[in-house]
Amino acid sequence: MQRKLILSSPLLEITISRLCQELIENHQDFADTVIIGLQPRGIHFAKRIHQELERIIDRKIPIGFLDATFYRDDYRRRELVKANETKISFVIENKKVILIDDVLATGRMVRSALDAMTAFGRPEKVELCVLIDRIYNRDIPINADYVGKKVNTLDSEKVLVELQEQGYEEDKIWLITNN
Repeated sequence: MQRKLILSSPLLEITISRLCQELIENHQDFADTVIIGLQPRGIHFAKRIHQELERIIDRKIPIGFLDATFYRDDYRRRELVKANETKISFVIENKKVILIDDVLATGRMVRSALDAMTAFGRPEKVELCVLIDRIYNRDIPINADYVGKKVNTLDSEKVLVELQEQGYEEDKIWLITNN
């Protein structure tokens, strides 16, 4: 197994800052905008984006966490999976939703999340923000509106996101190749 570092702590901070500036350009004061992080790994990136946005605009922005496990099209085909907590304490009806995940690969998880969100209302608009976009791995035609870094990967390669919130010493994003 080979590991190639594709993003580390200082560059990740710059990337988060850039993504927040893009979000502010499009959402101004976030009056009708909410943030939803995808469980399990997207919530850590969502929290970082959320904290930075609130710091910059000095305003509270609703944030929630969504688990789409039971909406996945492969749910019954996989080994038993432990569901994570969905924690959304607000209605998304007529709101702009920024859906946040760490890695966009096949698009299946995002499609599942779109289905799962309907339990909380019909949003005015949904935008996708991802830290890493594995651009050549789509099974479903889904693209991110905000991308930290685009990475060309093979199907056999994986992207591993290690953030301090997950218990790692430093923030590092790796491209893992199995030989």
